[in-house]
Amino acid sequence: MHTQKRILAIHAHPDDVEFQCAGTLALLRAAGHHVTIATMTPGDCGSAEHDAEAIAAIRRAEAKAAADLIGADYLCLEFRDLAVFNDDESRRRVTEALRRVRPDIILTAPPVDYICDHEMTSLLVRDACFAAGCPNYATRQWEPAKALDSIPHLYFVDSLEGNDRDGRPQPVAFHVNVTDVFETKRAMLACHASQRNWLLRQHGIDEYLESQARWGEVRGREIGVAKAEGFRQYLGHPYPHDDLLLELVGQDGKGKRTTAS
Repeated sequence: MHTQKRILAIHAHPDDVEFQCAGTLALLRAAGHHVTIATMTPGDCGSAEHDAEAIAAIRRAEAKAAADLIGADYLCLEFRDLAVFNDDESRRRVTEALRRVRPDIILTAPPVDYICDHEMTSLLVRDACFAAGCPNYATRQWEPAKALDSIPHLYFVDSLEGNDRDGRPQPVAFHVNVTDVFETKRAMLACHASQRNWLLRQHGIDEYLESQARWGEVRGREIGVAKAEGFRQYLGHPYPHDDLLLELVGQDGKGKRTTAS
């Protein structure tokens, strides 16, 4: 058994985590690890019916309800939709969040995806992982947290439907079999009820729970299981290279159990 680790899943908007890695988070919580789900924004542009402040309040509550289903914490960094930029102030804000959560593992957006907020989130989190361990990198926050002792293990989740902006497939490095916890993942996404109308209007997607299931099946077929999630570990120098995520879920990256997680 591993000692309890701290996991941070940080993506751009409420419901991104639920689409891409909530099954893995459910496995980690079941194994006794501490999980925080964070969003860069409260999803303030995600409505055609409500103003920005009203939909942001609704979506924060939905995100917290989803996190509560697995006993995870929820945090919003309070950027705004379509206004996440890779600049100095933003990097310091993300660095402060990492120092406060103090994660051993971070799951975040992929470097290439269909929308700018996702790609900027990926860049900011990647660089904040490095900056968070530098004591002289001041975040300029009230009562700032101390620097991290080491760089967290960093993983990128899938892009939307596994493609880049031009529809070209983006391969993953390994899979996590989430068949046993998929109903929990589905229930977490269902907490984001405000998104059905918005996705239908803006993306032409109805039954977003079914689209979640379909993509889980696609990744699952790649390793011969019913449902899976895909990941890629960031292995840049000097980030950790041992695959702590697979160790903690007790799988081999191809759907097989390796240990009692």
